[in-house]
Amino acid sequence: MEARSYLFVPGDRPERFAKALDTGADAVVIDLEDAVAPAAKATARDTLRQWLASADTSRVIVRVNASGTPWHGEDVAMVRDARVPVVMLPKSESAQQLGDVAARLSPPVRLVALVETVAGVVAMREIAAAPSVARLAFGTVDFCGDAGIEGLGVELDYVRSQMVIESRFAGLAAPVDGVTLELDNADRLAQDVASARRFGFGGKLCIHPRQVDAVNRGFAPSEEERRWAARVMAACAEHPQGAFAVDGKLVDRPVIERAKRIAAFG
Repeated sequence: MEARSYLFVPGDRPERFAKALDTGADAVVIDLEDAVAPAAKATARDTLRQWLASADTSRVIVRVNASGTPWHGEDVAMVRDARVPVVMLPKSESAQQLGDVAARLSPPVRLVALVETVAGVVAMREIAAAPSVARLAFGTVDFCGDAGIEGLGVELDYVRSQMVIESRFAGLAAPVDGVTLELDNADRLAQDVASARRFGFGGKLCIHPRQVDAVNRGFAPSEEERRWAARVMAACAEHPQGAFAVDGKLVDRPVIERAKRIAAFG
């Protein structure tokens, strides 16, 4: 099962690393980029290196600093030596950029390409096809700043659709939607998750532990969907060669494939 919730934790707050893993988040993103001030980046990297030496990294992702920054090279070397299984690259803007990072890491590392600039959106198809890229994620706030867009809702519908299409075209897992900034607005979070799922996203970036449960539930099949999938699969077994209907609706191959995905959800 692909991760649904990606919980960020600042890379200079090691006391929070284990707590973040205990939240139930599918993945914990230890952030060496935006969450760490420039003066603290070297110390954060060294502290994270020590923690990784004895930690279970199966659910850990490290967001390194962007290509071209003074800290990028040492960040990549550190995660390579620590054999971190998944690395998030911010400001992903080209296949060459991602291929260069992949070449400097230990296989079989997987890259999450965080698309958060206009250049990244324009190059999304080549980014999705780059070596070791396993998933696209949408850095909505930074993208709006770069594009001059005000608003994180319908204003981004075009980009969200493009990201889902390019992920599917490249054979990647469904992409990961950006953050919900309102920490105390459960209704807003639920609406954002439901909207992202309708668009075809498979997960969401989280900036606080209390967002994790709602994201996990929102991207999981409901009980009604599970029962529907069971009915479809049962009918499919009875009619392996011909057309059939479930709940009064014709079932064809795409519907069967959707039912299979729901039935296989852990």
